[in-house]
Amino acid sequence: MDRQQISRLAHAHHPIAAPLADGSVARLLDRAMAGTEQGRALDLGCGEGAWLLRALGAGPGWRAVGVDLDAAALTRARESAAALGVARRIGLHHLDAREFTAEEPFDLVLCVGATHAFGGLLPTLAAARELLAPGGRLLVGEGFWQREPSRAALDGLGAAREDFADLATTTERVLAEGWTPVFGLVSTEQDWDEYEFAWTGSLAEWVLDHPEHPDAAAAREAADRHRTGWLHGYRGTLGFVTYLLRRD
Repeated sequence: MDRQQISRLAHAHHPIAAPLADGSVARLLDRAMAGTEQGRALDLGCGEGAWLLRALGAGPGWRAVGVDLDAAALTRARESAAALGVARRIGLHHLDAREFTAEEPFDLVLCVGATHAFGGLLPTLAAARELLAPGGRLLVGEGFWQREPSRAALDGLGAAREDFADLATTTERVLAEGWTPVFGLVSTEQDWDEYEFAWTGSLAEWVLDHPEHPDAAAAREAADRHRTGWLHGYRGTLGFVTYLLRRD
């Protein structure tokens, strides 16, 4: 079972692929789209389009573009857009986010939980700068160390100590790149627990419902490994911050 399929199954009941509650997503989009009845939004690493579909639902005058490497996820995004009646306002591209270009800039760019597509937070900021209209806003979500990571935490994440910094240092790096945080949310422990239980639970439930599937054993192993890495490793160590940024 490939990584993209595991991710789709794991996010079946938590389409926002980050430790954010629905209320937090709504608050972030409300601030990101505030004062703009019409606009263009771009999601780099959109998956099944959950952020964009909510944005289009909240802003009837908005249009959206999503970019992702997972063709099956984009198919689901198209189906969801059709069901919600917003298919004419969204364009979806099966493409590496690093290769995406556009003739017109965007009023809002999103990359929440997908900065790995660019090699980290700072390269993501650089890419977004090229796509954002003057006065536009960037919604970006990134991990940070809530406390010094143990060996178990690093092993559970498959990460290195230098992959993240603490919240203060992460924010200072954003400022140093010429961006100003105008809003932000730090995911709570409850947000994390709900997200991780949804991730592992959805995947495990799929296995229980499809015991004869040739990928069942691999899916179960992925769920068990992820749960162990979280509960015995990075729980309480890895944080997640979502910034709403504007360029200086």
